[in-house]
Amino acid sequence: MTSISTTFGQTLDPFKDASVDEDGTAGVQEGLIHIRIQQRNGRKTLTTVQGISPDYDLKKIVKACKKEFACNGTVVEHPEYGEVIQLQGDQRTHIRDFLKIIGIAREDQLKVHGF
Repeated sequence: MTSISTTFGQTLDPFKDASVDEDGTAGVQEGLIHIRIQQRNGRKTLTTVQGISPDYDLKKIVKACKKEFACNGTVVEHPEYGEVIQLQGDQRTHIRDFLKIIGIAREDQLKVHGF
């Protein structure tokens, strides 16, 4: 019996990470800003924002978000995604609306992930 790889020349990996390119490098879809939520402990959550252009000062954006949303936040260096904004709590809808209002992104450039 022949294997699938010899029949078709390449095996299909259904669990392959969609963000990994064919050459094996992990990449971010160009032009998209990803807003994610991460569970911390108990009911505590973190909202992360990744993909904002380096032309913008992320620390100033965090400062405005902290004041607007009444939460704490910081800019952290992620090994894969570069500089990422972290905000305490579930701020997905707030940060999405904020980025649209101040003109950093349009609706089609924002991708909200999470439960």
